[in-house]
Amino acid sequence: MILSADAIAGLLANGARDEAGRALDKALIALHHSGRADELCALHKVAVEFWKHQPQEAAFHRTHAYVYALEAGRDSDVEALFASLQKDQRI
Repeated sequence: MILSADAIAGLLANGARDEAGRALDKALIALHHSGRADELCALHKVAVEFWKHQPQEAAFHRTHAYVYALEAGRDSDVEALFASLQKDQRI
């Protein structure tokens, strides 16, 4: 079963890091090339939180979240992610 970004974020918030990591990997792989930009943006945003203590990993997922936000038309996410990437000198 593929969990949603919200469900995975809930696992992470409740301290189930290992379970959240496995669910996140499974969801990202399953939805790759699915055309579901909105959910992929949300998943990559969860991945940013998951990898927050590893800047390179977080930046990778933040960049992907930004691209999917553009594709999905998530304007508020586009602005926030762009600002974050700019702050980190990634754009």
